[in-house]
Amino acid sequence: MKVIKIAAEMQQIALKHVKAGDEIGLVPTMGALHDGHISLIDKSGKNDDITIVSIFVNPTQFGPNEDYLKYPRPIDKDLKICKKHHVDYVFLPSVAEMFSDTHKTFVEVSQMQDILCGAFRKGHFRGVATVVAKLFNISRADRAYFGLKDFQQLKIIEKMAKDLNFTTKIVACPTIREKSALALSSRNSYLNAAQKVNAGLISQILKEAKENFKTKPLKTVLGIALKKLKSIPESKIDYAEIVDFYDLSPASSKTKKAAFLAAVWVGKTRLIDNMAMNK
Repeated sequence: MKVIKIAAEMQQIALKHVKAGDEIGLVPTMGALHDGHISLIDKSGKNDDITIVSIFVNPTQFGPNEDYLKYPRPIDKDLKICKKHHVDYVFLPSVAEMFSDTHKTFVEVSQMQDILCGAFRKGHFRGVATVVAKLFNISRADRAYFGLKDFQQLKIIEKMAKDLNFTTKIVACPTIREKSALALSSRNSYLNAAQKVNAGLISQILKEAKENFKTKPLKTVLGIALKKLKSIPESKIDYAEIVDFYDLSPASSKTKKAAFLAAVWVGKTRLIDNMAMNK
């Protein structure tokens, strides 16, 4: 395993593999790797000749009052995990390497970026789309792996890749959960034991909504779920919405495949989760 810190060097290495006929898999991360990330790495290991894991805490996707400075950065642990799971290259750039003082170009996916999490985290998905576009160009990846937990992010990246004619295929991978069914996230480390138990209720409520969606009116499904989400101790809801699975537009009574997306604060920690639903 090699650790590469310079974008141009990573790009040249990737181009050599492309010329050699190797298929490249990319797993973009912000580090603090957990079993969710590992599932993506292992998926690439099975599908691709070369696996690149990027570790970059991207400042452009954090708001002014968010947790950029305190975001966990256990780099030694992350590198050991990558090595154990047979990663070929870890791309570990600095902020200055990815966003120099002269950087002026950003990618936006209109409409999709301003709803749900985007309504509460202004500029977040602009930062996400921009850094992912850069990583696609640097890595020359044939496939890039993203977890379904970050559902809005996944749909925005799929749309960006399609609209900008990237050849990189977006591979959506299942959400990995703790025993309580809480979706794995680096931010789970901010929760104390009692809060973790309470946070585990979010997925249970979404799972019940999935069953209700098959037989009950949309308004009823949402009403039941909202009432239960509000009853979680120490909780505050940013949003809880049922949207079209494919384009994030508001679901209607005619929607056959939907997703229930929720962002809920438990204590001082903001958690997101989602559940795909079918009629």
